[in-house]
Amino acid sequence: MEYFRSGLKSVLGSSTPGNQPTGAEIVERLVSRVSTSTLLEDRRDACRALKALSKKYRLEVGAQGLDVLKQVLELDRSDCEIIGYCLDTLCNITSKETFEEENENNINMNVNVGEQFTEMFLKNTDNVTLILSFLEEYDFRVRWPAVRLMTSLVSSKPKDVQDIILVSPMGVSKLMDLLLENREVIRNDAVLLLTNLTKSNANMQKIVAFENAFDRLFDIIKDEGRTDGGIVVEDCLLLMLNLLKNNNSNINFFHEGAYLQKIPPMFELPSNLEEIGWSPQKISNFLCVLQLIRTVVSPNNSAQIITACQKTIRNTNLLEALSNILMASGVPADILTETINAVGEVIRGNLTNQEYFANVLAPSNPPRPAIVVLLMSMVNEKQPFPLRCAVLYCFECFLFKNEIGQELVVQTLLPSNSGMSNLSMGQILCSGLFSNDHLSIWFSAVALSHCLIENPAQKEQLLRVLLATSLGAQPISLLQQSAVFLQHTSKLQAKLGIMMLLAQWMSYSPEAVRVFLNVPGSMAFLTAQTSASEFDNNEELLQGLCAFLMGLCVLYNDNSIQNYSKENLSQLIEKRVGIDTYCKKLVEISRHEVYAKAAKQPQIKAKHSSELLLEFEFCKLLKSLEGVIIQALGVQRELSNGMSELSLNEHENALLLQYKELIRDQDKKLQDMQKSINNLQKINHTLEAQMKELQDTNTQLTDQNTLLKAQLAVNPSVVTNGPIQVDSPVQHSNESVLLEKIKILEQEKSEAENELNRVRKDQDDLLELMTDQDSKLNNFKQRLRELGETIEDDDSDVENNSEGAENES
Repeated sequence: MEYFRSGLKSVLGSSTPGNQPTGAEIVERLVSRVSTSTLLEDRRDACRALKALSKKYRLEVGAQGLDVLKQVLELDRSDCEIIGYCLDTLCNITSKETFEEENENNINMNVNVGEQFTEMFLKNTDNVTLILSFLEEYDFRVRWPAVRLMTSLVSSKPKDVQDIILVSPMGVSKLMDLLLENREVIRNDAVLLLTNLTKSNANMQKIVAFENAFDRLFDIIKDEGRTDGGIVVEDCLLLMLNLLKNNNSNINFFHEGAYLQKIPPMFELPSNLEEIGWSPQKISNFLCVLQLIRTVVSPNNSAQIITACQKTIRNTNLLEALSNILMASGVPADILTETINAVGEVIRGNLTNQEYFANVLAPSNPPRPAIVVLLMSMVNEKQPFPLRCAVLYCFECFLFKNEIGQELVVQTLLPSNSGMSNLSMGQILCSGLFSNDHLSIWFSAVALSHCLIENPAQKEQLLRVLLATSLGAQPISLLQQSAVFLQHTSKLQAKLGIMMLLAQWMSYSPEAVRVFLNVPGSMAFLTAQTSASEFDNNEELLQGLCAFLMGLCVLYNDNSIQNYSKENLSQLIEKRVGIDTYCKKLVEISRHEVYAKAAKQPQIKAKHSSELLLEFEFCKLLKSLEGVIIQALGVQRELSNGMSELSLNEHENALLLQYKELIRDQDKKLQDMQKSINNLQKINHTLEAQMKELQDTNTQLTDQNTLLKAQLAVNPSVVTNGPIQVDSPVQHSNESVLLEKIKILEQEKSEAENELNRVRKDQDDLLELMTDQDSKLNNFKQRLRELGETIEDDDSDVENNSEGAENES
């Protein structure tokens, strides 16, 4: 506080004979008047004047009057007018915004003044409790500025205000009462205040929700005209989303409180919608309602909550309402896209909802299933990219844990005696799979792959699908055509899509592997790609997927093809690619940033079509089989002493496994220690950054001090009250404390490094022990041979003993 006062006087100076008083002097006189006047009228007039000056001279009013304003709030709370002036003034000086009047004052500060005053105000937690008490005052002059002041405080320091309110008696209840206000400006500002207050705080979200927030918000939405209402409806919906996102407790409360039943009226569309159109606000409101539905059935929620909410949505005809929006005409593209996503998550993994959606018909001539119409949009390159992604996600949700739906798609590709010529789902996907649009190829390949997930029967059925490549040519199977197409297409995105389809098809299916191996040039293509050393424009993903397909050919090989048996393929990998190179290429996929992004969530999220390379379910498959493939190939490798693992006897294998287990355990400890060191280093870097920030602030304050001194030198008439205080005790205290969470961390880091060295030494000792054990084992075998004993487990030993016996005879 003293720093602000001294700094202000240095910058603004003081009055001299014949000159007008400066802003700082005016503020100082008003503050003195507020603190010393005995008449309420005088204090009230001074507070009114401070309010008028608090935007232009915010720094002066805050620095000199913050304590006095708090004193007025405590002592003059019976007078609503003066309390209102004080609250308005505090709201101005703590605001994060920069006022136009401030710019006219031409004071350049490197820090946010509003945040600094907010921090000073919140140091005493009773100040927040005091403001909360004014929310109970019905007088508009007090209640409204109190709401705005709380909003200002939360905007600057949300975590601090949340913590204070959580321990304040009836703090949340006082805020919730504001939603019952009949004065809309207070009620609307209260919605914004609660929205800021409930961000990223699960405890606050739970308390607000159990204080009947949903009931009051739905009442406001209804009064405002639901989705036809203004921005207040959007604000209420955003507050609901805040309360529900990533909060299973609130979602369960929302479901059990029958609040889902209040959503269907929001989707009622007028009959003349095409004439009146969609206003921007109606679109925003609609999007918020759709996000609300998606929040309660999000795949991130627990399975129990998802199932219960999906059932309620079906029983309340909400799924029917969503389907009607899908098939309605004149719906904006962003509304249609979000509705498709919402329908997808409502039916995902729920057989009843999936069957319902399969029977939804589009109002076309002739009528077609809605899924068929959506798939036609997905393979149409003229459709918006987000819409095509949404259709693929919805189709994946339709097939998720739905063997009936998977069979339905595959059956449309098999020969039929019905004679029906209607365009089917399978036909659309096959046409898209071999089209000229590489994005349609990727979409179709991924969609077809979802027909095969955890469904061996459909993998065999899909092998029966035959395609006519040209007129009069012999038809070939879909898998053969896919493998041939893979070798000839030049687009990386198309290649990755086809390979993900083949990976889902060939995993756990020896029959599919056999068909693939019979395709001419298939293994040569995979071998050439895997052994390539060029890395350009995500080519490492292509090489990694080729290595994965080769691994599947080894893992699920039934040895029915003589030239491509398990052993032959293993030798091919070892000789043409190299085991180390192969493993490096294989694990490169899961280390790629594209993999990390795709593996996060089932929904495809991309801003541009070029970002679509890998897909969620494929990432799961890769993760589950990556280690199995490496292990299957590792059996064929030789040990360092020239023996193979398969040539060891039972005792030796047990001993070797014991050593491996010890090494694995030591390696795990090593990794844990390394993680701990990495965490400590991150904390250390954070503290160093904080310390550097404090040092920079100190430097800035020093520069300001130098500037003020320079101004004094230029203007000798300026009068100051003592030296300028630059370095505050709090800053020195913070720096000393930081130098101390750093010394301790360095000591812990040193201890951790010592422990790491000890573990490494133990591992080296174990390796030496293994070497000694192997040497002793060989010596014992040699001595046994010299004594004439026969070692049956080693072919070479048997031959040596036979020769020795013949010589003796």
